Amino acid sequence: KGYFLKIYYFLNCMIELILKSLYFFLPAYFANMAPVFVKKIPFLDRPIWTKKLGTHKTWRGVVSAVVFGGFVFWLQKVAYVAGFRSLAVIDYSDFSIVLGLLLGFGAIFGDAVKSYYKRIAEIKEGNPWPVFDQIDFVVGGLVFSWFVYVPQAEVALIVLVLSPLLHFLINYCGYLLGIRKVKY
Repeated sequence: KGYFLKIYYFLNCMIELILKSLYFFLPAYFANMAPVFVKKIPFLDRPIWTKKLGTHKTWRGVVSAVVFGGFVFWLQKVAYVAGFRSLAVIDYSDFSIVLGLLLGFGAIFGDAVKSYYKRIAEIKEGNPWPVFDQIDFVVGGLVFSWFVYVPQAEVALIVLVLSPLLHFLINYCGYLLGIRKVKY
């Protein structure tokens, strides 16, 4: 009986840590999706560096990623102050919106760095680069967050491992629903 309680407690703690880790990284997740949400807006629709990053990396994408990251962090901060603390890894009242802005900028910067190396590897724009396409924004978001906050190693590890898996799962669901043309 005691053995099953230990397993239950361990699994409960792991699930809680996974949820908290993913919640912490929400600003970067939304920042990574931001360019897709704003692609129809005719604002700053200029490529950053066509030769090295391709035509899909625009200033609109950078600005929207930073804004989305900051906004999501602000919502987390408001929720924390209002009493929603069960998923908090940090005390949001101790941090300014800068952490969200850095997570957002880091996510989009990581994506741009990956695009640069994708061009060096002579992979055509729009073609997949498995694993790198899923991990780029995670590494960028984590690295830039370190200017303000260094997450616990287990939080970083969970985000690094689960984010690509979630990316594949969400894209596959989009493919099954007919929203995406490719499975990955």
